[in-house]
Amino acid sequence: MVTPSARPRRRADAERNIARIVSAARTLLSSDPNASTDDIARAAGVGRMTLYGHFRTRADLVEAALTDALRDGEAVLSAVDLSGDPCAAIGRLLASSWELVAESAALLAAAEGVLPAGRVRELHDPPARRMAELVRRGRDEGVMRTDLPEAWLANVVHYIVHGAADEVRAGRLAAEDAADAVTKSVLSVLTG
Repeated sequence: MVTPSARPRRRADAERNIARIVSAARTLLSSDPNASTDDIARAAGVGRMTLYGHFRTRADLVEAALTDALRDGEAVLSAVDLSGDPCAAIGRLLASSWELVAESAALLAAAEGVLPAGRVRELHDPPARRMAELVRRGRDEGVMRTDLPEAWLANVVHYIVHGAADEVRAGRLAAEDAADAVTKSVLSVLTG
């Protein structure tokens, strides 16, 4: 017979297991997008049955890891001062964004490998909306180009940032040069 006091313990144990699994998935997938669920279970200190009890598929686990990373990233990005000159605000936002993207480029690659493109895009909506608002403000203030659609310009920023992460991973762009390259490239596109 299960006593009422045992139920909260199991719930707390389950929550701790989920947190350990998601943390291990973030860590392993951030260094190897092909890390196996067995590797993740081992790193989390749980068995495969426990992992699959919480995440029925690898895609579910990868989505949980990406969601967790994006939640942490949102906390960082929401603290960036976006007031004043839109170009300077974009520079500050890109500096913060770059660090986050660089840390999770392999995790994003894992997500792109198992999640539908629409889902990956949906998970990136909050940062994408933030950039779109800055582009809109820059256009309204006359400091950013108006000859291309607003949504296109915001998407180009996304592609440049993620492209730079790919270049760093491939060894074609030095990590210490990436933030500057991203900022200059983005601003040249937006103000061109």
